[in-house]
Amino acid sequence: MLNAATTQVAHRVLFARMDNLGDVLLTSPAVRSLAARADVVYLCSPRGRPAAITLPGVTKVITGRLPWIDAKPLPVTRTGIESLVQAISDCDVGEAIISTSFHQNPLPLALVMRIAGVGRLSAISVDYAGSLLDVRHNVSDDIHEVERGLSLTQAAGYPLPHTDGRKLRVCLDRTSPHDFGLPKRYVVLHPGASVSARAWPERRSAALVQLLTGRGHHVVLTGTHDDRPACIRLADAATSPSSVTNLVGLTDFPTLATVIKRSQVIVCGNTGPAHIAAAVETPVVSIYAPTVPDSRWRPWMVPHVLLGRQDIACAGCRARVCPVPGHPCINDVRPETVAVAVESLMEHGKSRVTDEASRSHRPTEQFVLAGAAERVRPR
Repeated sequence: MLNAATTQVAHRVLFARMDNLGDVLLTSPAVRSLAARADVVYLCSPRGRPAAITLPGVTKVITGRLPWIDAKPLPVTRTGIESLVQAISDCDVGEAIISTSFHQNPLPLALVMRIAGVGRLSAISVDYAGSLLDVRHNVSDDIHEVERGLSLTQAAGYPLPHTDGRKLRVCLDRTSPHDFGLPKRYVVLHPGASVSARAWPERRSAALVQLLTGRGHHVVLTGTHDDRPACIRLADAATSPSSVTNLVGLTDFPTLATVIKRSQVIVCGNTGPAHIAAAVETPVVSIYAPTVPDSRWRPWMVPHVLLGRQDIACAGCRARVCPVPGHPCINDVRPETVAVAVESLMEHGKSRVTDEASRSHRPTEQFVLAGAAERVRPR
């Protein structure tokens, strides 16, 4: 059992977030608002579990797959729903909070929880909920996912303590079991994404590796097993074999988080490692495909540079495969621009990004410069 709350709690609350690892990480402040007053059981998908077990305040994690949430859903079966009902019932919780993104519906899971005997349910929903929800919260879609989660827990009666800084946090109970022979200073490049619409083209990543290693930086490549063939080719683009370490497919979640934590900067798309970096306070250069708005999903409360055409006409498309020839929202981001952003964050990442980066952009690129803390809307 990991990360038990250290304060005495009055009752047990089930918190549910059923999509990806990055989405789970963004619920960290909301979970802490519950953990200040309750024992927290976290319900997530198998993809989110590695992150959920590291969230401070979580005492138990259970997993399930929801056909109305999964991007590649399994068929709906009576056996599957009954097993989820039983798992929730076995948790013996008095209430539950269902966390969703703006495009997800919490009501099917609320029905499952009612059948499981959960007494009080809270969720954000624009749909009539009948007796499915006790707290049907309404909030603007145009706020960050972290703010969305905190707004929901506050509406449910669990405001975040004033002493909490609202940052993402993870509890890494062990350091990386491998040192991989990494140097003291390095840049992480995570070129892949869970969907192709959010991935920078391989030729651009290869040019960036060549550029960074040519300037004397060591590059560490990370990703899943599926990214390995492409990353072998990226490593070949380095100025010398010793200037790149390829860890693709070799890291579990704690190891990856540790590698990112020890790095100076990470370069990645709008994908899970950007939120891992925020949780371990590593600056981020985000090559951000605006399939979802950056106002909702950008790196939270960490120095970052956002690259890509956020104002492109097809922004908000939620496409998994880009239907526009040339993938113009991010394909036009130049490796030279990324390198300037990397070096700016390496020098000023703990305070602000230099003016050099803001002057280096072209009309097809957009910089969003952030300091050490994100400005948030007052409640």
